Amino acid sequence: MNPDADLAAEAEPRDASGRPPVRAATAADAEAITRMRSEYVLSAPLTDDWLRQCTDDLAPRLTSTGDARAFLIQAPDGTLAACALGLISPVLPAPSYPRGRAARVQLVVTHPNFRRRGYARAVVAALLDHLTAEDTTLFELHTSPQAAPLYRDFGFSGSPALMRMTRRSTSAPLPAATGGGPSWVPPEQYAQSLPKAVAYVCLYVTDEADRPLQLHSVYSPSHPWHMIGGALDLGETPWEAAVRECREETGLDIAGPPRLLATVYGPPRPRRPFSTVQFVFDGGRLSTEQIHRIVLAPHEHDEARVLPLDQWQALMPDTDFARLRAVEEARRTGVAGYFDSWGTT
Repeated sequence: MNPDADLAAEAEPRDASGRPPVRAATAADAEAITRMRSEYVLSAPLTDDWLRQCTDDLAPRLTSTGDARAFLIQAPDGTLAACALGLISPVLPAPSYPRGRAARVQLVVTHPNFRRRGYARAVVAALLDHLTAEDTTLFELHTSPQAAPLYRDFGFSGSPALMRMTRRSTSAPLPAATGGGPSWVPPEQYAQSLPKAVAYVCLYVTDEADRPLQLHSVYSPSHPWHMIGGALDLGETPWEAAVRECREETGLDIAGPPRLLATVYGPPRPRRPFSTVQFVFDGGRLSTEQIHRIVLAPHEHDEARVLPLDQWQALMPDTDFARLRAVEEARRTGVAGYFDSWGTT
């Protein structure tokens, strides 16, 4: 267990009414916000030069005459526990945004020691309320699938029409490469050009007779039965995520050691612009007593069921059952499975 997480739990920031103490950011908070972005949002941390450049750029924008608005929650030691940053830009007016003011939610980030306490929701709510009071009525953001439910609660909706690209500036040529190879680009720019992917984990669990255990979803009628699992949180390894998801979804702890049974790749789709990569681990065999101790999270699942492998086929889409069967074979043979898409090998 992380001792820092224990300390943070004991000193959880709350105001007199028991709510997270959100405050507006000032120019003095620019460096802390920039460091949070570097450490927990970007795919590669910023160098010291980039940290200084971003801080110098953000600080004057976090003033009353600037185009940036941010709200944050401070940890007991004065560092940031969570923050949300929005950037305002002018657009041509329309009936739904008559003042011609749009805002992009540039980042929402919570320190790992303070996650799952409602801090992200609190800073986003404060940011949107403030921007709305300033007559900003057009908002946009980019989000991961696991964070999308939070933003839907605020009224955001997905749009397959949105597209994004980055183009290298021609105003300042980059240093020429030697030996006829590709030109050098800054690490952050290179990282932004790479394909983006979201990582998931799941556990293949059976009873002592090797009959698969699966959970019945309350939110996915087209894929009603699935293995224990979910998306990685920032800062987690795949095995740490598997242990956490098992505890959250069943109340059970698994000891390991990690044993990978299969890897599943999912290509981008119009309504999900990221690739997905799933790690399927062996969750072991549960005794009857352990299965009876399962406590489900009611907002996710309403039943845990154990059946012989062939009886699952009638209850699942063909692609889901094909994956389940291949994972069972991987455990039995010791040869890891690999899927180029959900359901086909």
